Amino acid sequence: MAVATPSGSPLTLGSNAGAGRRHSLRGTVRVPGDKSISHRALLFGAIAEGETRIEGLLPAEDPLSTAACLRAMGVRISPIQAGAAVLVQGVGLDGLQEPEDVLDCGNSGTTMRLMLGLLAGRCGRHFVLNGDASLRRRPMARVGQPLATMGAQIHGRAGANFAPLAIEGHQLHGAVIGTPVASAQVKSALLLAALTASGSTTVIEPARSRDHSERMLRAFGANLEVGGDMGRLICLHPGSSLRGLTVVVPGDISSAAFWLVAAAITPGAEITVENVGLNPTRTGILEVLEQMEVQLEVLNPRDVAGEPVGDVRVSHGPLKAFEIGGDLIPRLVDEIPILAVAACCAEGVSRIRDAEELRVKETDRLAVMARQLGAMGADLEETADGMVIQGGRPLHGAELDSETDHRVAMSLAVAAQVADSASWLHRSEAAAVSYPGFWEDLARLQADPTGPAG
Repeated sequence: MAVATPSGSPLTLGSNAGAGRRHSLRGTVRVPGDKSISHRALLFGAIAEGETRIEGLLPAEDPLSTAACLRAMGVRISPIQAGAAVLVQGVGLDGLQEPEDVLDCGNSGTTMRLMLGLLAGRCGRHFVLNGDASLRRRPMARVGQPLATMGAQIHGRAGANFAPLAIEGHQLHGAVIGTPVASAQVKSALLLAALTASGSTTVIEPARSRDHSERMLRAFGANLEVGGDMGRLICLHPGSSLRGLTVVVPGDISSAAFWLVAAAITPGAEITVENVGLNPTRTGILEVLEQMEVQLEVLNPRDVAGEPVGDVRVSHGPLKAFEIGGDLIPRLVDEIPILAVAACCAEGVSRIRDAEELRVKETDRLAVMARQLGAMGADLEETADGMVIQGGRPLHGAELDSETDHRVAMSLAVAAQVADSASWLHRSEAAAVSYPGFWEDLARLQADPTGPAG
């Protein structure tokens, strides 16, 4: 079980395993609101006309960074608290004020990348974006370069690839832009810029990425069309005002993934994750679990505010190895760390390829997961764009480190659940970036010991 410790001390995980007994996991859980949808609801509500009401918004560090930046530009946003609806008083497409200070994006790459698109067309206004040490090392030219084809003026370190970044607002023009990577952040930044451009903008992706922006922009009243092979061509025609509305944020499937894998690999486990977003551009994790022959059911499927939602139940059982790559990667890129844990517990060799995008997340997630799972005795090889993992090797307790990455922290907690002795996780507080209540939910789901480990 997870044992609380003073701030800054390592968290003890799997402490009962050392006595030859493991805690299983049973029950129901509701994960926090979808992080991607939470960011977009705040941003689109800010530039809409009238009030936007957001129910279920994720009250974690990344969306709080987006809200703080918007407040600094004159947008009124009610306090963001767990369980409370958030009200955003929109200022319209051109109502954002020039801030008095640098806009602090914290650790949120989504905040910084989407802000670049939001602010590039604010004529006559000047903005500076900065963030913490980790964010200042993350590449931003992947957004800045396509925005430059629309006339954006962005300056910063290493050819505007690293923050701090200065934005000089200019009138932008529409363009046809092929993005080099399938990235919802790049696409969303371009669509935000296109809202005030002169002329239409068409974004063409190499593979389909998550489509929350397209769905929500249309709901807010934007004139947007989606076409092409598998929805990879998105065209936005400027001129339509956005109108405030009510947004209901479903549970984040990227957060649910930790419990789905935990139930699949933990003897005696059964977990139902309620109210999970099942947008088809995000459900790659379910396809991989089905490939592994996980005992998985989707219950009570329904539609909430334009997004498909359901409850997902997973039970423990034998697992087969998997292979993932190609167009599937953009639909589960955030879930690869926890899938690496699942691979350790499967029979056979699992292969992850085409996942080089993980090297420019909060950390180099491929390197970090290889390092940390290796410390637990996993048999794996890190490759340039993924991993090769030999499953079926028992994991043992170890001294672990999230290396400040929230998804790494939670993935290691799940791995420690099935290790043969206790582990100690340094910087466990990183989980709060996307899932503030993760450790409490883990403690609640841990049932009585299932008996002798084996």
